[in-house]
Amino acid sequence: MDTAIDRIPNKYDRRAMTVEQARALLLGRVQPVQAVEVDLVDALGRRLAASVRTEEPIPHFRRSGMDGYAVRTSDLANVRAAAPAELEIIEQIPCGVEPQYKIAKGQAARIMTGGMVPEGADAVIMQEMTELLESEGRSIVRIQKKVAPGTNVTPIGEEADEGTLVLEAGERIGAGHTAILASLGYSRVSVYRRPKVAVLSTGTELLQLSDPLQMGKIRNSNAYMLAAQIIAAGGTPQLVGQIPDDYARAERMLYDLLASDVDLIVTTGGVSVGDYDIMADFFLRWEGKTLFNKIAMRPGSPTTAGSWRDKLLFGLSGNPSACFVGFELFVRPVIQQLQGAVFNPAKTVTCRLAVDYKKVNAYPRYVRGYWYSAEGEHYAKPVGRDKSSAILSLKDANCLIVIPPTKTGLSSGEIVQIIPLDGAMST
Repeated sequence: MDTAIDRIPNKYDRRAMTVEQARALLLGRVQPVQAVEVDLVDALGRRLAASVRTEEPIPHFRRSGMDGYAVRTSDLANVRAAAPAELEIIEQIPCGVEPQYKIAKGQAARIMTGGMVPEGADAVIMQEMTELLESEGRSIVRIQKKVAPGTNVTPIGEEADEGTLVLEAGERIGAGHTAILASLGYSRVSVYRRPKVAVLSTGTELLQLSDPLQMGKIRNSNAYMLAAQIIAAGGTPQLVGQIPDDYARAERMLYDLLASDVDLIVTTGGVSVGDYDIMADFFLRWEGKTLFNKIAMRPGSPTTAGSWRDKLLFGLSGNPSACFVGFELFVRPVIQQLQGAVFNPAKTVTCRLAVDYKKVNAYPRYVRGYWYSAEGEHYAKPVGRDKSSAILSLKDANCLIVIPPTKTGLSSGEIVQIIPLDGAMST
Protein backbone atom coordinates (compact mmCIF):
# COMPACT_ATOMS: atom_id res chain seq x y z
CA MET A 1 0.00 0.00 0.00
CA ASP A 2 1.32 3.46 -0.97
CA THR A 3 1.66 5.46 2.24
CA ALA A 4 3.42 8.45 0.67
CA ILE A 5 2.71 11.95 1.95
CA ASP A 6 0.46 13.91 -0.42
CA ARG A 7 1.19 17.34 1.02
CA ILE A 8 3.26 18.56 3.97
CA PRO A 9 1.61 21.48 5.82
CA ASN A 10 4.91 22.57 7.39
CA LYS A 11 8.43 21.28 7.93
CA TYR A 12 7.63 20.37 11.53
CA ASP A 13 4.90 17.94 10.46
CA ARG A 14 6.79 14.68 10.12
CA ARG A 15 5.38 11.18 10.37
CA ALA A 16 8.08 8.64 11.04
CA MET A 17 8.24 5.71 8.63
CA THR A 18 10.27 2.53 9.10
CA VAL A 19 13.32 1.89 6.96
CA GLU A 20 11.52 -1.03 5.33
CA GLN A 21 8.39 1.01 4.52
CA ALA A 22 10.43 3.84 3.04
CA ARG A 23 12.56 1.52 0.94
CA ALA A 24 9.47 -0.25 -0.40
CA LEU A 25 7.99 3.11 -1.48
CA LEU A 26 11.18 3.95 -3.35
CA LEU A 27 11.76 0.63 -5.06
CA GLY A 28 8.14 0.40 -6.14
CA ARG A 29 8.84 3.38 -8.40
CA VAL A 30 12.10 2.25 -9.96
CA GLN A 31 12.36 0.69 -13.41
CA PRO A 32 15.68 -0.35 -14.98
CA VAL A 33 17.44 2.08 -17.30
CA GLN A 34 18.20 1.27 -20.93
CA ALA A 35 20.58 -1.49 -21.96
CA VAL A 36 23.79 -0.86 -23.87
CA GLU A 37 26.23 -3.26 -25.50
CA VAL A 38 29.87 -3.16 -24.46
CA ASP A 39 33.00 -5.19 -25.10
CA LEU A 40 33.42 -8.05 -22.65
CA VAL A 41 36.57 -6.49 -21.21
CA ASP A 42 34.55 -3.36 -20.38
CA ALA A 43 31.67 -5.26 -18.78
CA LEU A 44 33.40 -5.97 -15.46
CA GLY A 45 31.41 -4.42 -12.63
CA ARG A 46 28.38 -3.74 -14.83
CA ARG A 47 25.04 -5.57 -14.52
CA LEU A 48 23.70 -7.92 -17.15
CA ALA A 49 20.68 -6.63 -19.05
CA ALA A 50 19.76 -10.06 -20.42
CA SER A 51 19.93 -13.55 -19.00
CA VAL A 52 22.43 -15.96 -20.54
CA ARG A 53 21.76 -19.58 -21.47
CA THR A 54 24.18 -22.11 -22.87
CA GLU A 55 23.95 -22.82 -26.58
CA GLU A 56 25.91 -26.04 -26.15
CA PRO A 57 26.73 -28.31 -23.22
CA ILE A 58 29.61 -27.40 -20.89
CA PRO A 59 31.95 -29.07 -21.66
CA HIS A 60 30.87 -29.96 -25.18
CA PHE A 61 33.32 -32.87 -25.48
CA ARG A 62 34.65 -35.50 -23.11
CA ARG A 63 37.72 -33.97 -21.51
CA SER A 64 40.74 -35.54 -19.86
CA GLY A 65 41.47 -34.44 -16.30
CA MET A 66 45.06 -35.75 -16.31
CA ASP A 67 48.16 -36.22 -18.38
CA GLY A 68 48.14 -39.95 -19.07
CA TYR A 69 46.57 -42.54 -21.34
CA ALA A 70 43.02 -42.93 -22.61
CA VAL A 71 42.07 -46.58 -22.16
CA ARG A 72 39.24 -49.10 -22.16
CA THR A 73 38.73 -50.23 -18.57
CA SER A 74 37.69 -53.67 -19.86
CA ASP A 75 41.32 -54.12 -20.98
CA LEU A 76 42.40 -53.67 -17.35
CA ALA A 77 39.85 -55.96 -15.74
CA ASN A 78 42.35 -58.65 -14.78
CA VAL A 79 45.59 -56.69 -14.31
CA ARG A 80 47.79 -57.03 -11.25
CA ALA A 81 51.43 -56.38 -10.47
CA ALA A 82 52.45 -59.84 -11.60
CA ALA A 83 50.31 -59.69 -14.76
CA PRO A 84 50.20 -56.12 -16.13
CA ALA A 85 48.32 -55.10 -19.25
CA GLU A 86 50.33 -53.92 -22.24
CA LEU A 87 48.43 -51.65 -24.62
CA GLU A 88 49.59 -50.28 -27.94
CA ILE A 89 49.68 -46.48 -28.14
CA ILE A 90 47.98 -45.53 -31.40
CA GLU A 91 48.18 -41.73 -31.24
CA GLN A 92 49.10 -38.63 -29.22
CA ILE A 93 46.26 -36.26 -28.31
CA PRO A 94 47.36 -32.78 -27.20
CA CYS A 95 44.85 -30.14 -26.10
CA GLY A 96 42.81 -28.64 -28.89
CA VAL A 97 43.23 -31.56 -31.30
CA GLU A 98 40.42 -33.91 -32.23
CA PRO A 99 41.35 -37.61 -31.95
CA GLN A 100 41.83 -39.43 -35.24
CA TYR A 101 41.15 -42.96 -34.09
CA LYS A 102 38.73 -44.96 -32.00
CA ILE A 103 40.30 -46.93 -29.17
CA ALA A 104 39.86 -50.64 -29.82
CA LYS A 105 40.69 -53.65 -27.68
CA GLY A 106 44.34 -53.66 -26.64
CA GLN A 107 44.89 -50.01 -27.57
CA ALA A 108 45.48 -46.72 -25.76
CA ALA A 109 46.15 -43.08 -26.66
CA ARG A 110 48.60 -40.70 -25.05
CA ILE A 111 46.53 -37.70 -23.90
CA MET A 112 47.21 -34.37 -22.19
CA THR A 113 45.14 -32.63 -19.50
CA GLY A 114 42.16 -30.99 -21.19
CA GLY A 115 42.50 -33.14 -24.28
CA MET A 116 39.51 -34.70 -26.03
CA VAL A 117 38.98 -38.28 -24.91
CA PRO A 118 38.70 -40.51 -28.01
CA GLU A 119 35.74 -42.68 -28.81
CA GLY A 120 36.03 -46.15 -27.32
CA ALA A 121 38.00 -45.02 -24.25
CA ASP A 122 36.11 -44.79 -20.97
CA ALA A 123 38.89 -43.71 -18.58
CA VAL A 124 42.21 -41.91 -18.42
CA ILE A 125 44.93 -43.48 -16.32
CA MET A 126 47.42 -40.99 -14.96
CA GLN A 127 50.93 -41.08 -16.34
CA GLU A 128 52.52 -41.82 -12.96
CA MET A 129 50.70 -45.18 -12.82
CA THR A 130 52.17 -46.41 -16.11
CA GLU A 131 55.42 -47.49 -17.75
CA LEU A 132 56.30 -46.63 -21.33
CA LEU A 133 58.02 -49.32 -23.43
CA GLU A 134 59.26 -49.65 -27.00
CA SER A 135 58.83 -53.03 -28.66
CA GLU A 136 59.50 -53.88 -32.30
CA GLY A 137 58.95 -50.28 -33.36
CA ARG A 138 55.75 -49.94 -31.41
CA SER A 139 55.07 -47.78 -28.36
CA ILE A 140 53.55 -49.75 -25.52
CA VAL A 141 52.12 -48.59 -22.21
CA ARG A 142 52.33 -51.08 -19.35
CA ILE A 143 49.65 -50.77 -16.66
CA GLN A 144 49.58 -52.72 -13.40
CA LYS A 145 46.48 -51.23 -11.77
CA LYS A 146 42.76 -51.25 -12.48
CA VAL A 147 40.74 -48.04 -12.81
CA ALA A 148 36.98 -47.56 -12.76
CA PRO A 149 35.04 -46.40 -15.80
CA GLY A 150 34.87 -42.59 -15.93
CA THR A 151 38.15 -42.09 -14.03
CA ASN A 152 39.71 -38.72 -14.94
CA VAL A 153 37.14 -38.13 -17.68
CA THR A 154 34.87 -35.08 -17.54
CA PRO A 155 31.64 -36.06 -19.33
CA ILE A 156 29.79 -33.91 -21.83
CA GLY A 157 27.47 -31.49 -20.04
CA GLU A 158 28.90 -32.16 -16.57
CA GLU A 159 28.59 -28.46 -15.66
CA ALA A 160 25.58 -27.53 -17.78
CA ASP A 161 23.37 -28.99 -20.48
CA GLU A 162 22.45 -27.10 -23.62
CA GLY A 163 19.90 -24.38 -22.80
CA THR A 164 20.84 -24.11 -19.11
CA LEU A 165 20.35 -20.70 -17.48
CA VAL A 166 23.82 -19.78 -16.20
CA LEU A 167 23.60 -16.01 -15.62
CA GLU A 168 20.53 -13.94 -14.79
CA ALA A 169 19.74 -10.38 -15.83
CA GLY A 170 20.70 -7.98 -13.07
CA GLU A 171 23.73 -9.97 -11.88
CA ARG A 172 26.86 -7.90 -11.36
CA ILE A 173 29.61 -9.12 -13.67
CA GLY A 174 32.68 -10.32 -11.82
CA ALA A 175 35.69 -12.38 -12.84
CA GLY A 176 33.72 -15.64 -12.73
CA HIS A 177 30.91 -14.19 -14.84
CA THR A 178 33.52 -12.96 -17.33
CA ALA A 179 34.99 -16.46 -17.61
CA ILE A 180 31.55 -17.93 -18.32
CA LEU A 181 30.71 -15.27 -20.92
CA ALA A 182 34.05 -15.76 -22.64
CA SER A 183 33.64 -19.54 -22.69
CA LEU A 184 30.25 -19.08 -24.36
CA GLY A 185 31.69 -16.80 -27.03
CA TYR A 186 30.38 -13.43 -25.84
CA SER A 187 32.78 -10.82 -27.19
CA ARG A 188 30.16 -8.16 -26.48
CA VAL A 189 27.65 -8.11 -23.64
CA SER A 190 24.30 -6.42 -23.07
CA VAL A 191 24.48 -4.48 -19.80
CA TYR A 192 22.46 -1.73 -18.19
CA ARG A 193 23.97 1.69 -18.68
CA ARG A 194 25.36 3.36 -15.59
CA PRO A 195 22.67 5.52 -13.94
CA LYS A 196 23.51 9.22 -13.88
CA VAL A 197 23.21 10.64 -10.38
CA ALA A 198 23.33 14.38 -9.72
CA VAL A 199 24.85 15.39 -6.37
CA LEU A 200 24.17 18.76 -4.75
CA SER A 201 25.20 20.17 -1.40
CA THR A 202 23.53 22.80 0.76
CA GLY A 203 24.89 25.14 3.39
CA THR A 204 26.72 28.45 3.50
CA GLU A 205 29.23 26.79 5.82
CA LEU A 206 30.68 24.70 2.96
CA LEU A 207 34.03 25.48 1.40
CA GLN A 208 35.45 24.15 -1.83
CA LEU A 209 38.32 21.71 -1.43
CA SER A 210 40.91 24.22 -2.56
CA ASP A 211 39.64 27.01 -0.28
CA PRO A 212 41.66 27.90 2.81
CA LEU A 213 40.01 26.78 6.01
CA GLN A 214 37.93 29.45 7.78
CA MET A 215 36.50 29.58 11.26
CA GLY A 216 32.92 28.31 11.34
CA LYS A 217 33.18 26.66 7.91
CA ILE A 218 33.98 23.14 6.71
CA ARG A 219 35.06 21.66 3.40
CA ASN A 220 32.45 19.92 1.28
CA SER A 221 33.38 16.32 2.05
CA ASN A 222 29.86 14.90 1.63
CA ALA A 223 29.71 15.50 -2.11
CA TYR A 224 32.89 13.51 -2.69
CA MET A 225 31.88 10.78 -0.25
CA LEU A 226 28.59 10.41 -2.14
CA ALA A 227 30.41 10.36 -5.47
CA ALA A 228 32.52 7.44 -4.24
CA GLN A 229 29.43 5.60 -2.98
CA ILE A 230 27.64 6.18 -6.29
CA ILE A 231 30.57 4.78 -8.27
CA ALA A 232 30.73 1.75 -5.98
CA ALA A 233 27.00 1.18 -6.56
CA GLY A 234 27.51 1.24 -10.33
CA GLY A 235 26.37 4.77 -11.05
CA THR A 236 28.00 7.83 -12.58
CA PRO A 237 28.10 10.85 -10.24
CA GLN A 238 27.66 14.37 -11.51
CA LEU A 239 28.81 16.94 -8.96
CA VAL A 240 26.64 19.87 -9.99
CA GLY A 241 27.60 22.24 -7.21
CA GLN A 242 25.93 23.86 -4.26
CA ILE A 243 22.29 24.81 -3.77
CA PRO A 244 22.09 28.60 -3.37
CA ASP A 245 20.62 30.14 -0.23
CA ASP A 246 18.17 32.16 -2.31
CA TYR A 247 15.02 30.01 -2.46
CA ALA A 248 13.87 31.14 -5.90
CA ARG A 249 17.30 30.37 -7.40
CA ALA A 250 17.44 27.06 -5.56
CA GLU A 251 14.01 26.09 -6.86
CA ARG A 252 14.98 26.87 -10.47
CA MET A 253 18.17 24.86 -10.09
CA LEU A 254 16.33 21.85 -8.70
CA TYR A 255 13.59 21.92 -11.35
CA ASP A 256 16.20 22.26 -14.11
CA LEU A 257 17.92 19.17 -12.74
CA LEU A 258 14.66 17.27 -12.42
CA ALA A 259 13.95 18.03 -16.08
CA SER A 260 17.47 17.03 -17.20
CA ASP A 261 18.70 13.60 -18.33
CA VAL A 262 19.97 12.54 -14.90
CA ASP A 263 18.28 9.45 -13.47
CA LEU A 264 18.07 10.65 -9.88
CA ILE A 265 19.17 13.52 -7.69
CA VAL A 266 20.82 13.28 -4.29
CA THR A 267 21.17 16.33 -2.08
CA THR A 268 22.97 16.53 1.23
CA GLY A 269 21.98 18.91 4.02
CA GLY A 270 19.06 21.27 4.50
CA VAL A 271 16.39 18.66 5.29
CA SER A 272 15.83 19.39 8.98
CA VAL A 273 13.66 22.07 10.61
CA GLY A 274 16.14 24.92 10.84
CA ASP A 275 15.52 28.39 9.48
CA TYR A 276 17.94 27.82 6.57
CA ASP A 277 17.05 24.23 5.67
CA ILE A 278 16.23 24.97 2.06
CA MET A 279 15.52 21.39 0.97
CA ALA A 280 12.87 21.05 3.67
CA ASP A 281 11.27 24.22 2.26
CA PHE A 282 11.45 22.85 -1.28
CA PHE A 283 9.71 19.60 -0.33
CA LEU A 284 6.92 21.76 1.18
CA ARG A 285 6.24 23.65 -2.02
CA TRP A 286 7.29 21.49 -4.96
CA GLU A 287 5.04 19.92 -7.59
CA GLY A 288 6.25 16.40 -6.89
CA LYS A 289 5.05 13.77 -4.44
CA THR A 290 6.87 13.49 -1.15
CA LEU A 291 7.27 9.85 -0.19
CA PHE A 292 8.64 10.40 3.32
CA ASN A 293 10.29 13.10 5.39
CA LYS A 294 11.20 11.21 8.53
CA ILE A 295 12.62 7.75 9.10
CA ALA A 296 12.41 5.87 12.39
CA MET A 297 16.17 5.47 12.63
CA ARG A 298 19.33 7.03 13.96
CA PRO A 299 21.34 8.65 12.51
CA GLY A 300 19.57 10.43 9.67
CA SER A 301 15.94 10.54 10.82
CA PRO A 302 15.14 13.67 8.69
CA THR A 303 16.08 11.75 5.50
CA THR A 304 13.54 12.78 2.85
CA ALA A 305 12.65 11.55 -0.63
CA GLY A 306 10.09 12.31 -3.28
CA SER A 307 9.07 11.51 -6.84
CA TRP A 308 8.68 14.01 -9.67
CA ARG A 309 7.53 12.59 -13.04
CA ASP A 310 8.99 9.17 -12.14
CA LYS A 311 12.32 10.71 -11.13
CA LEU A 312 13.44 10.40 -7.51
CA LEU A 313 14.86 13.26 -5.45
CA PHE A 314 16.67 12.45 -2.20
CA GLY A 315 17.32 14.83 0.66
CA LEU A 316 20.00 13.26 2.85
CA SER A 317 21.33 14.65 6.11
CA GLY A 318 24.23 17.08 6.06
CA ASN A 319 26.00 15.23 8.86
CA PRO A 320 28.62 13.01 7.20
CA SER A 321 27.84 9.75 8.96
CA ALA A 322 24.08 10.25 8.70
CA CYS A 323 24.50 11.07 5.00
CA PHE A 324 26.58 7.92 4.53
CA VAL A 325 23.99 5.72 6.27
CA GLY A 326 21.10 7.30 4.36
CA PHE A 327 22.79 6.54 1.08
CA GLU A 328 23.51 2.92 1.97
CA LEU A 329 19.97 2.23 3.18
CA PHE A 330 18.01 4.04 0.47
CA VAL A 331 20.01 5.37 -2.48
CA ARG A 332 22.22 2.33 -3.10
CA PRO A 333 19.23 -0.05 -3.54
CA VAL A 334 17.68 2.42 -6.01
CA ILE A 335 20.86 2.70 -8.09
CA GLN A 336 21.18 -1.06 -8.12
CA GLN A 337 17.54 -1.59 -9.13
CA LEU A 338 18.00 0.93 -11.94
CA GLN A 339 20.54 -1.60 -13.22
CA GLY A 340 18.16 -4.53 -12.97
CA ALA A 341 19.25 -5.85 -9.58
CA VAL A 342 16.67 -7.25 -7.18
CA PHE A 343 17.05 -5.85 -3.69
CA ASN A 344 17.38 -8.51 -1.01
CA PRO A 345 16.32 -7.17 2.42
CA ALA A 346 17.55 -10.38 4.06
CA LYS A 347 21.14 -9.78 3.01
CA THR A 348 22.38 -9.29 6.53
CA VAL A 349 24.80 -11.22 8.72
CA THR A 350 24.08 -12.42 12.24
CA CYS A 351 26.83 -11.42 14.67
CA ARG A 352 27.54 -11.20 18.37
CA LEU A 353 28.35 -7.83 19.86
CA ALA A 354 32.01 -7.81 20.83
CA VAL A 355 31.54 -5.02 23.41
CA ASP A 356 28.77 -3.54 25.53
CA TYR A 357 26.58 -0.95 23.80
CA LYS A 358 24.93 1.25 26.39
CA LYS A 359 23.28 3.96 24.33
CA VAL A 360 19.46 4.11 24.73
CA ASN A 361 17.55 4.11 21.43
CA ALA A 362 13.91 4.90 20.75
CA TYR A 363 14.52 3.99 17.09
CA PRO A 364 16.75 1.36 15.46
CA ARG A 365 20.28 2.68 15.28
CA TYR A 366 22.66 1.97 12.40
CA VAL A 367 26.08 2.08 14.00
CA ARG A 368 29.26 2.18 11.97
CA GLY A 369 31.10 -0.99 12.93
CA TYR A 370 33.80 -3.50 12.22
CA TRP A 371 32.91 -7.19 11.90
CA TYR A 372 35.23 -10.16 11.98
CA SER A 373 35.25 -13.90 12.64
CA ALA A 374 36.88 -15.72 15.54
CA GLU A 375 36.55 -19.33 16.66
CA GLY A 376 33.66 -19.99 14.29
CA GLU A 377 31.60 -16.96 15.33
CA HIS A 378 30.97 -13.57 13.72
CA TYR A 379 31.56 -10.56 15.96
CA ALA A 380 30.93 -6.86 15.48
CA LYS A 381 31.95 -3.78 17.40
CA PRO A 382 31.39 -0.04 16.88
CA VAL A 383 34.24 2.00 15.47
CA GLY A 384 35.03 5.59 16.37
CA ARG A 385 32.60 8.07 17.85
CA ASP A 386 28.94 7.12 17.42
CA LYS A 387 27.86 10.62 16.38
CA SER A 388 26.22 11.81 13.16
CA SER A 389 28.90 14.44 12.64
CA ALA A 390 31.81 11.99 13.05
CA ILE A 391 33.80 11.42 9.90
CA LEU A 392 37.05 9.63 10.78
CA SER A 393 35.30 6.37 11.69
CA LEU A 394 33.89 6.01 8.18
CA LYS A 395 37.15 4.68 6.76
CA ASP A 396 37.35 1.92 9.40
CA ALA A 397 33.76 0.69 9.13
CA ASN A 398 33.06 -2.46 7.14
CA CYS A 399 29.45 -2.82 8.32
CA LEU A 400 26.48 -1.10 9.86
CA ILE A 401 25.46 -2.70 13.15
CA VAL A 402 21.68 -2.65 13.53
CA ILE A 403 20.93 -1.85 17.16
CA PRO A 404 17.20 -2.37 17.88
CA PRO A 405 15.23 0.06 20.06
CA THR A 406 16.36 -0.44 23.65
CA LYS A 407 15.90 1.25 27.02
CA THR A 408 18.91 -0.44 28.58
CA GLY A 409 21.44 -0.93 25.80
CA LEU A 410 22.92 -4.26 24.76
CA SER A 411 25.54 -6.41 26.45
CA SER A 412 28.60 -7.98 24.90
CA GLY A 413 27.70 -11.33 23.36
CA GLU A 414 24.13 -10.43 22.42
CA ILE A 415 22.98 -11.24 18.90
CA VAL A 416 22.63 -8.39 16.38
CA GLN A 417 22.27 -8.09 12.63
CA ILE A 418 24.83 -6.27 10.52
CA ILE A 419 24.74 -4.89 6.99
CA PRO A 420 28.11 -5.51 5.28
CA LEU A 421 29.58 -2.45 3.57
CA ASP A 422 31.81 -4.22 1.05
CA GLY A 423 30.16 -2.36 -1.82
CA ALA A 424 30.62 1.00 -0.14
CA MET A 425 34.29 0.43 0.52
CA SER A 426 35.44 -0.25 -3.03
CA THR A 427 34.26 -0.49 -6.61
